[in-house]
Amino acid sequence: MIIRLPEEIVVKCAYPDDKTRDLLENRKLPGLKYFKLGSEDLELNRQLNFGIRETAKEIEVVSFLDDDIILEPDYFEKRIDTYKAHPNAIGVGGYISNEVSWKKSDTVPDFDEFNMDGYIRKLGSRNLLRKKLGLLSDRPPGVMPEFSNGLSIGFLAPSGKIYPVEFFMGGVASYRKEIFEKLAFSEYFKGYGLYEDMDFCLRASRQGQLYVNTAARVEHHHEQSGRPNKFKYGKMVIRNGWYVWRVKYPNPDLEARFKWHATAFLLTLVRLGNVITTQKRREALSESLGRIAGWWSLLLNKPEHEA
Repeated sequence: MIIRLPEEIVVKCAYPDDKTRDLLENRKLPGLKYFKLGSEDLELNRQLNFGIRETAKEIEVVSFLDDDIILEPDYFEKRIDTYKAHPNAIGVGGYISNEVSWKKSDTVPDFDEFNMDGYIRKLGSRNLLRKKLGLLSDRPPGVMPEFSNGLSIGFLAPSGKIYPVEFFMGGVASYRKEIFEKLAFSEYFKGYGLYEDMDFCLRASRQGQLYVNTAARVEHHHEQSGRPNKFKYGKMVIRNGWYVWRVKYPNPDLEARFKWHATAFLLTLVRLGNVITTQKRREALSESLGRIAGWWSLLLNKPEHEA
């Protein structure tokens, strides 16, 4: 198999040590560019915008990869094939293959299952509860309903097909470079930057169609060390979740508002229940308190969202 490599690889390092630089010195990859970031570029949105500025002028498609991603050999080939097959594509997402257990089946799914294109997966306890209460999205995966909280890309079947979407994961994203003449990653997202990828996708989808190619596969091995403490994370889930909802729907109707708040309340209760049901009780309590603080903060200080 001939493995297709990118024409240029830009590595942005925010770690205080030089281990990444030392590792790359022994890798003779064509087009490799390494940048040690200063304190002014440590936030994720700034790192992303920095990387875009440093790409060569002739680059037509910019891909983003997190540092905890392992690619299948034909990953880039499949991505380029998607742009060729869909000239209207402004962005193409990859597919994470190791986070969800699917099985092939032509049978009618049980109530606690989700089916798509001849594959079935479990809904999971949170989505099952939402389904029972009428709070589960009826839109396809990767498409945001009017009350937000849509089905994630993890609900796309591992069929090898290409699906139209409105958002995908930032760690396996790619865009035509021309989109960055109109858009940049938002300055709203500070520090860890939860949902900055969805914000950009929703704004980019106004310019053209986004797709996910489920044949462009990677494995994602979560790295927890760069994440904020659980209280801050819980607060981000609510406030940043509200922000991206209003990017897509600036003026949702009363039913959508009720469903958004009902979903936020329900998922906070579920997380609070983890204080009893899991061994990581302190983390569950801290995140729950962060969600509660984030929800109350919306009453006093709503984020200013981009139109």
